[in-house]
Amino acid sequence: MATLRTRWLLSIFLVNLPNCCASTGPPAPPSNLECFIPCNENGSEEHINCTWDQTPDPEIPTNYSLHWVPASSKEGNVTNVIGSAVIDREKYNSHSDLRVWVQAKNQNGSAKSKDITFNTADIYKPAPPKITKIYQDQLEIYWKFSCCQGAFAKQCDVRHRAAGDQVWQETTAFPGHTLDDAQPGIVYEFQVRCACTIGLSSDWCAIHRMISEKAPVGQLDLWIDCGSSPTSVDCALTWKKLPLSQACGHILRYEVKLLNKTGAWSVNLSTTEPSGQLVCDEMQCYHNSSLKDVLSASVSAHNAHGATRPSNLTIPIRGKEPKEKVIDLKMNKENLTVSWNLPSQLSDKEYVVQYKEAGSPLGQGFDWVRVEKGHTTGIFKGHFKNYTAYQVSLITVSHSGECHRISSVIEYSGQGTPSEVPLFKVDSISATSVTLFWKHVPLLKRRGLILHYEIGGDRQNKVHEVPVSPQHESQTYELQDLTPNQEYEVWIKAVTKAGPGANVTTRFNTKREESFALIIIVLIPCILALICLPVFLSVCRRESKACPLMPSCFYEKVPDPHNSRIFTQMKHQMNDSLAWICISVYEPHPNISLVEIVEIEHKALESSLETTSHPNGLSRPLVGGGSSQIDCQDDQREDAVTEECDRTDHRYGGDQYSKMVDSDEERDNEEEDSDDCLSSSEEDRFMAGYEKHFMPSIQEILEV
Repeated sequence: MATLRTRWLLSIFLVNLPNCCASTGPPAPPSNLECFIPCNENGSEEHINCTWDQTPDPEIPTNYSLHWVPASSKEGNVTNVIGSAVIDREKYNSHSDLRVWVQAKNQNGSAKSKDITFNTADIYKPAPPKITKIYQDQLEIYWKFSCCQGAFAKQCDVRHRAAGDQVWQETTAFPGHTLDDAQPGIVYEFQVRCACTIGLSSDWCAIHRMISEKAPVGQLDLWIDCGSSPTSVDCALTWKKLPLSQACGHILRYEVKLLNKTGAWSVNLSTTEPSGQLVCDEMQCYHNSSLKDVLSASVSAHNAHGATRPSNLTIPIRGKEPKEKVIDLKMNKENLTVSWNLPSQLSDKEYVVQYKEAGSPLGQGFDWVRVEKGHTTGIFKGHFKNYTAYQVSLITVSHSGECHRISSVIEYSGQGTPSEVPLFKVDSISATSVTLFWKHVPLLKRRGLILHYEIGGDRQNKVHEVPVSPQHESQTYELQDLTPNQEYEVWIKAVTKAGPGANVTTRFNTKREESFALIIIVLIPCILALICLPVFLSVCRRESKACPLMPSCFYEKVPDPHNSRIFTQMKHQMNDSLAWICISVYEPHPNISLVEIVEIEHKALESSLETTSHPNGLSRPLVGGGSSQIDCQDDQREDAVTEECDRTDHRYGGDQYSKMVDSDEERDNEEEDSDDCLSSSEEDRFMAGYEKHFMPSIQEILEV
């Protein structure tokens, strides 16, 4: 048991031994200390810059300090620095000797670099040369160089190597150099540095690559930039420049061929004589012309020895945005990683992942990568701006060249609080609710992905979170349970991951509360009564019996011309073949004879009652109560006619004014009662049943 414990403690000691040793020693001494006064064609800076190599322990903090003193003095100056330092001009004398060193110090001790001593007049360092001319045919380069303090260039060193080699081949030349043994199609790297008659040599210039020309190989990576909308018709044809190993020389022009429904045409875009149609940067070029109605395009690159195979692209990109999210993004300032999980289709050749900086013009802020079928990740490297929206899209390319957009999302490398909504107002209002309307924050001012909108007010105890509707430019929301006839002030603000934005407020007054139930109860019966009343009147007038649903005032006093004795006499005079008039439908506007009432003196009326004139102009005595025998016979004849019409027109209510004779017995009884006709009043002589009912009597006229 003791042996096992001993082995366990020994293993722990051995594992931690390197750490214990590393943390107990002093730091490594700094190396390669160099001091110089930089200068360029505009003059020198006069400040001394010092640099050195350092190897600090990452687990132990290490401090560095630069020390310098005049060579003939022991008192000096100290500057605490990290990896480089500057000695200001006022802290040293010109044309004087200085002794300089660097000291490293941590918690376990310190270490000092080797001292260097120099005269300040001998440490002027010119800027590296600039390569100005290139001749690809012979791999010939020329450069430009200037010295400090009026000095002259003494010599320049040139070195070259094949791309990928670690060993440089160096030679001396000025002001140009030609590589005589270059192999066609091989990429070579060149660097130049120069020295002046006084001071130090310059640093090596940046690596410059050249190739011995031959016909370019491969194809251009061709794509289209449609701004923030991948399916827009306002697109630009864009492609990536060939790497030097494929260009095999200087590309002189690009040949662009376009096809639409009417035909095909080609455009030559020169790189040596640029026009507005070709725009290039270090990595990409694009054709500055609209692709509206273009169905397909192809581009090839040409140098002095030949051209690449044409790259073909089908336009436009088709597809609809899916409802579910199918791609995942991870984005920061340096990297953008796009991944997805989709089943591959047999017709798919590859994927294209692209991003577009929102608001940037065509051909700028745009890049894409191609991912082979079977892979599900695309990676971009670059500098992505904070608070800036990038539209990332995933597109499939089939073997036939057709492109289909799978998904498109907005992403930010860093998020901030959004701007305020541009418009916020009341859309509609009632007594207890209001509908609010607002426009979304513009994409360029969102500064982050908007999660939701918050709505609140001075009289609202609750803050409402409203989800975003990205498919619309505006949105509405209804606030309920408000107080009638009350003033409110409400606000809205957008919220991102970084927090809420500024408030935008609006004011409104709710309407007075109205009893809609009372209005309905009162208004609807009135409307129904106005609609149904004419119908009820018409039905009751056409029925022989009184309408039980209507009061008597609606039908007792309604005149019906069919019940008039005048109308009956007119029917009696008509031909029997026209007897169907008696059963005709009721006319809405019948012709009624006008009766003119003439007022006469009372005495004349009394005398007229004693005698009556015969139609032939003769007077005849009255029979009985003032009625003549002839009148009674006429009345009986008219009653018979009335009876005949009443049998067919009983629907007009005529039975209320004329007596019907149904049999001979009743007719005999009627004749026996004819004496009653002679004893009737004087008023009955002039007024029949219809006239009695609807026309004023003689007595009523006299009383007036």
